[in-house]
Amino acid sequence: MADLMNDNSGAVSDGKPVAASAVTDQVYWVFPNDLNANDTVFGGMIMAQMDRLCAVVACRHASGVCVTASVDAVHFLAPAKRGDVLIFAASVNKAWRTSMEVGCRVDAQAFNGERRHILSAYLTFVAVDDSGKPRPVPALLTGSEDEQRRCGEADLRRSQRLRHAEELKAFRAQAHPGEI
Repeated sequence: MADLMNDNSGAVSDGKPVAASAVTDQVYWVFPNDLNANDTVFGGMIMAQMDRLCAVVACRHASGVCVTASVDAVHFLAPAKRGDVLIFAASVNKAWRTSMEVGCRVDAQAFNGERRHILSAYLTFVAVDDSGKPRPVPALLTGSEDEQRRCGEADLRRSQRLRHAEELKAFRAQAHPGEI
């Protein structure tokens, strides 16, 4: 079995396995008020449901309050339609010192049983204390090859986010000195 602890996570030493906070098969039945002008599900509604579910996952992992820090790579792959049942699944992909990435997958299932993948997204949450300051989170214990792959991909997305933030800061400093 693969190494269960990601030793360079920077998170607090007591770790939690992915399954301890994951949510699978959370369902939402699509009704007419959920539809946009194209008669498909309004993307913002799916995003709101996703953020709430991912917050539950993050708070379970951190054993306390977490706030959404960013939403990366929301990929709408296919539309959901009137009468579909949306099926959400979310789990922590990686825990760093005070933040964690939660991945979310949404499928749509029609009455005939056909199930299709309609959305994937990655959200970053920060654990906060009673005064709203960031606080440490447990390390993530990964076991399966899939969990380890998601952990590695989360590190890649994080490094891209940090690099992008630095590039924007440098660009703004050059284009508009003193306005950062």
